[in-house]
Amino acid sequence: MQTYNGSCHCGDVTFSFNSATITEGARCNCSICRRKGAVMSTFTLPPEQINIEAEEDTLGLYQFDTKVAQHYFCKACGIYPFHQTMSKPGEYRINLGCLDGVDTEQLTIQLFDGKSI
Repeated sequence: MQTYNGSCHCGDVTFSFNSATITEGARCNCSICRRKGAVMSTFTLPPEQINIEAEEDTLGLYQFDTKVAQHYFCKACGIYPFHQTMSKPGEYRINLGCLDGVDTEQLTIQLFDGKSI
């Protein structure tokens, strides 16, 4: 297991978690993910396995349609660091581009058909 540290662009939102070495990521074709263009973790993390540090009122929340998925963003810089998933409500997927030491261009990318869900 390895400790990963991440943040939004301005650093107002930081987070950390432990995971096996990250060698792959995922892109989703749903309406919001297609527009974000982020490479997400293929794994999910329960809330007790991610340490999120942000001042109160720093994280914005965007929800749409069923409002099950919770898409978080930094209100200062607008970056999306993670979201709670629709497929596993309450668990987080990570925007791998926000992690220190992870080059998303070197990862194997899986495609996820979120548009059809």
